[in-house]
Amino acid sequence: MLTAITRESDEPIQSQLRRRIVESIHGGQMTLGQKMPPSRQLAGQLGIARNTVAAVYDELVARGYLDSVPRRGFFVARDLQPEGTTLSEVAPVAAPDWDARLKQRPSRLRHIIKPSNWQDFPYPFVYGQVDPGLFPINTWRTCSRDALGRSAIDWWTADRSVEDDPMLVEQIRSQILPQRGIYAKTDDILVTLGTQEGLYILARLLARPGTRVGVEMPGYADARNILQTEGADIIDLPIDAEGARLDLAGKLDVAVLTPAHHCPTMVTMSPERRLAILKQAQRDGTILIEDDYEGETAAASDATSLKSLDNSGHVAYLGTLSKVLAPGVRLGFMVAAPELVKEARWLRRLMHRSAPLNNQRTAAIFLAEGHYLTLQRNLREALTRRLAKVSEGCARHLPGFRFSDAHGGSSVWLECPEGIDARQLFQVAAAKGVLTESGDPFVPEAQAGRFLRLGVSYIDERKIDAGLALLGQAAAELG
Repeated sequence: MLTAITRESDEPIQSQLRRRIVESIHGGQMTLGQKMPPSRQLAGQLGIARNTVAAVYDELVARGYLDSVPRRGFFVARDLQPEGTTLSEVAPVAAPDWDARLKQRPSRLRHIIKPSNWQDFPYPFVYGQVDPGLFPINTWRTCSRDALGRSAIDWWTADRSVEDDPMLVEQIRSQILPQRGIYAKTDDILVTLGTQEGLYILARLLARPGTRVGVEMPGYADARNILQTEGADIIDLPIDAEGARLDLAGKLDVAVLTPAHHCPTMVTMSPERRLAILKQAQRDGTILIEDDYEGETAAASDATSLKSLDNSGHVAYLGTLSKVLAPGVRLGFMVAAPELVKEARWLRRLMHRSAPLNNQRTAAIFLAEGHYLTLQRNLREALTRRLAKVSEGCARHLPGFRFSDAHGGSSVWLECPEGIDARQLFQVAAAKGVLTESGDPFVPEAQAGRFLRLGVSYIDERKIDAGLALLGQAAAELG
């Protein structure tokens, strides 16, 4: 108990002590009926106030973990287990054979992973994070308070089962989708927990063993992982200067594409390629899943999406609010034929019913009052400046590297020169305070160690050049 309590923790002392006592009881370090140290004695040992210990004891009595005996003190409650036993005395039982019982092992797939302490790095070139300096936190807080109004609470506290917030659906329909050239009806829209959930739902509905699914290579690792868990036959779709190619894949049942900004190279699919792919899909009966994961941060001039060209219902469009608001808000949307959206809605119900309705209402208010479009414009301008600085810095500090000269988006794809292993470069750069992302999850295993991704959505614009200079130093040390 003594070693687990620290003033350096962000967790209050009272919470630490309460949690440690509960863990000690459940772990068998304290036996049932054991007398607790007097509050004055324990407070002295820990160097904390006696009132803190007394408050913890009283709360644990209320929770049933301790018994209070007048004039004798506090004791670990005896009725936590049957009379005469302690948690540590329960006979051990053999654990399940998980290797035999588990039908899938998702943990063994190739995942995109970043250090949990990524914010501690002076030069965090990480992807998918929101710059807190750009986010209007006070405005979001006000919208959150408005979502706590009586009428709003009456809506989102109810069990809506398969419903979405009509206010948010209307804002998506009228404000967000027209920017991507999409004009949809309410029944065409489903709110999701980001594009990731949309991919999962569509995979469950459309893929099974034997289904031929085209996936970009290189491409988004989790799209491939999700479809592999359904047993689909994965067909690699190569990438060239105009984006993904379907013409070499044969007849496909489903294809997952990132036309606006290919993941991870940031190549934008040409208008000619988009039309050709849509015509091929209509001819072959292929369902195209358009993962527009960066649609909200794409240049305002790029309003073309596959869905905007689709007049036959072959495109299921996935968008997200996370790149503008925050990943933790977990709000995205699907736009597809109403027959597909209906089944997606009922499948979502089997998973978790609706996306959190309080978050939906807060986002709806944020959109309705014009804050979202303002934030979106500011973010696009900031990303454009940062991408320009990264491109300039890569050319100056990283000779021999090939990099995507992206005209939009929030990352740059780097290919290391011959003789430099990206995995080693990642480690050496991290020691200098520069955090990049491994390109390995996006490419075939035979190409491991060749690529890095530099995210620009979080790093301070003023630190970009210095960070790239340090990355160049790390590369020089390896070369």
